[in-house]
Amino acid sequence: MSDRFFLAEPPTGSHGVLRDDEARHCTRVLRAKVGDTIRVFDGHGSEWPASITAVGRDTVDVALGEPLPAGASSRVPLTLAVALPKGDRQKWLVEKLTELGTARLVPLVTERGVAEATDAARVRLKRGVIEACKQCGRNTLMEIAAPATLQELAARHPAAVRLVAHPGGTSLGDQRRTSSGQAITEIVAAVGPEGGFTEEEVAQAVAAGFELVSLGPDILRIETAAIALAAWVTLAPTRS
Repeated sequence: MSDRFFLAEPPTGSHGVLRDDEARHCTRVLRAKVGDTIRVFDGHGSEWPASITAVGRDTVDVALGEPLPAGASSRVPLTLAVALPKGDRQKWLVEKLTELGTARLVPLVTERGVAEATDAARVRLKRGVIEACKQCGRNTLMEIAAPATLQELAARHPAAVRLVAHPGGTSLGDQRRTSSGQAITEIVAAVGPEGGFTEEEVAQAVAAGFELVSLGPDILRIETAAIALAAWVTLAPTRS
């Protein structure tokens, strides 16, 4: 079990408070008690060793030690816009994208989408991000952004390299070469629904500045395609 816990509220000086699910997991699942040592992180890159000083019904007070050193990253920030799959596949998708360092997940609105990113669904996705961060050691939460269409996505990220996974597009290897010499500061990649993008959506994406990229000869499921794109960015963090 993880001894890392998420501080939803910024600490005050050397004092922090775990609340609700985090507090209950700490005391009722892990049976932690006053005097025990744990680690806490704030979701913005900081992590501390901490000692439990008080336990309440739904709160755990902790005294923070010196901040732990943050590891440097040369990873290009990745925003993945994904037409969400159904059910537990969403949880698995969020877990793996968090582990691979994706900066932001945008629920992509498409004509053939099968899962709506309701407020309740986004809350569940955010909780999945926290759980994945606790497990993998990541201290910065992956953002779960507001849903968007391809056109809205392009407007939000005008300076980014924009890619759309689509059969018959340029291979990712070729895309690396065509981007050579340019300073890539952000990558935005989109993955469509199980039925694929409509011809109109593909045309709109190209008009909005997206490049069509192929992930290979086989048709991938939504979460597989998203993970392939995330791994491509993670494994070549300094490529331009």
